[in-house]
Amino acid sequence: MSRVKGGLMAQKRRRNILEQVKGYRFGRSKKKRQAIEAIHHSGLHSFAHRKDKKADYRSLWITRINAALKAQGLQYSRFVKAMKDKGFAVDRKILATLAKDKPEVFTRIVDQVK
Repeated sequence: MSRVKGGLMAQKRRRNILEQVKGYRFGRSKKKRQAIEAIHHSGLHSFAHRKDKKADYRSLWITRINAALKAQGLQYSRFVKAMKDKGFAVDRKILATLAKDKPEVFTRIVDQVK
């Protein structure tokens, strides 16, 4: 039986791995073993950080709404409870966008909730 050398496939695998770590620093962008480790860790972190990003945006929206409400003499928690009691179905993302970009519309919503 003839001998089969695995050079070509090994080069292809190495090239594919190193393409995934393009832009990484030091040995992680040049060495196959370190690159595989970096890919594994980045996958784990990206999953966790996608979840964190959602929480970060929600807290940003709450902060923006609270800042706009303080100018009108209200508290965020009381405003949200009043919205639920009145049956308003406007989520935090939309409220934050209105408070930032269209304050007059936000003011009308707050007046209706009061």
